[in-house]
Amino acid sequence: MPLVTCSIDHKVATLTLDHAAKRNCLSEALVDELIAGLEACRAAQIRCVVLRAQPGTSVWSAGHDVSELPEGGRDPLGWKDPLRKLVREIEAFPAPVIAMIEGSVWGGACETVFACDLIVATPESTFAATPARHGVPYNVTGLLTFFNAAHARIANEMLFTAQPIPAMRLERMGIINHVVAADDLEEFTYATARTIAKNAPLSISVMKEQLRILAGAHSMSPHDFERIQGLRRVVYDSSDYAEGIRAFKEKRKPEFTGE
Repeated sequence: MPLVTCSIDHKVATLTLDHAAKRNCLSEALVDELIAGLEACRAAQIRCVVLRAQPGTSVWSAGHDVSELPEGGRDPLGWKDPLRKLVREIEAFPAPVIAMIEGSVWGGACETVFACDLIVATPESTFAATPARHGVPYNVTGLLTFFNAAHARIANEMLFTAQPIPAMRLERMGIINHVVAADDLEEFTYATARTIAKNAPLSISVMKEQLRILAGAHSMSPHDFERIQGLRRVVYDSSDYAEGIRAFKEKRKPEFTGE
């Protein structure tokens, strides 16, 4: 059974997460299917993509498949990590990607959604960035996705507390474009997608790439880059990181010591 389904209506495509048994976690297999779906959309010259879960879901995506992360001594979120590849594909896709959100969004799925060009969610939707809950160090590009989407204090709150934030609050701060009643979600989202699809695709593609480049135009000295990488290694070499992964696999709360 596929983990992601793809459908096309004229120049609007829909990629649907369809792995309810694992709460649509971003496993390597699911991410590979998502990327393949985006490649098919690119080949078909799709003008707008809607990224969604199955209708009525309670969890849009549970984020990283923690069971796939290494237990220690190795960077858990390196360049080849599935989430990193997915975010790069969404950002580089030549047409807008709209995240249509029902249910809760956890961990790395928050970054996936924030990497999309527009976000439409229901009032019941919540977003929780959870690396601190598992003792996982986040990578630089992932943090930049948060900072580009949210004010620093909101990004700090999400990353430090790991607590869910309602979609209504994120809409007020401009992080989410629209919050729409569940009964109207599909109609509103696809009306927006069709509006985009009627506009000049080359103009939109060029502007999206320009915005992507500008969003990443943050200067950093080699010293600071090395410092950031060193800070991440402090975490993934720690006992707390190994404890967080073990606790997840053993379905218990972790006991962090700060070591």
